[in-house]
Amino acid sequence: MIILGIDPGTAIIGYGIIATDKTIHQKQDKNEKPKVVDFGCITTHPSSLMGKRLEIIYKETIRLIKKHKPDLVSVENLFFFKNLKTAMPVSQARGVILLAIAQHNIPVLEFTPLQVKMTVVGYGRAEKKQVQEMTKQLLDLSAFDLTKKDRHKDDASDALGIALCAFLK
Repeated sequence: MIILGIDPGTAIIGYGIIATDKTIHQKQDKNEKPKVVDFGCITTHPSSLMGKRLEIIYKETIRLIKKHKPDLVSVENLFFFKNLKTAMPVSQARGVILLAIAQHNIPVLEFTPLQVKMTVVGYGRAEKKQVQEMTKQLLDLSAFDLTKKDRHKDDASDALGIALCAFLK
């Protein structure tokens, strides 16, 4: 099974793709380590009009789906935002991401940041760095150049954690 994890945003959208021998309906084997296929970020320019940014996010999500043919997509769900100005554009970005997924009839799992922390680290108030460190331990990233521009961003790491969350559920 191939799982695409997505950390939505408007300027930076993290993505992570993992592969496992598990099928959608099987419980995961505690000893199995999923293989990292790819990860990185979709970026849009902050000065671009919102419609153009959403178009880029949509097209790049479609490109990832066509390239990797995921069996399941795991998307971070908006749970709480302190700033409504941030929540609305991210909600719009999530909308075009979910549309792209729905058009390809791929099952979707949605997880809040709390659920990702609980599943990956075992503690709902874990710090972002703890989630990233545990994700690194649970996934073998040795075959990847982590200095590559879009691979060292927190958003790409978060997306791998979101994909891992779907694997562990």
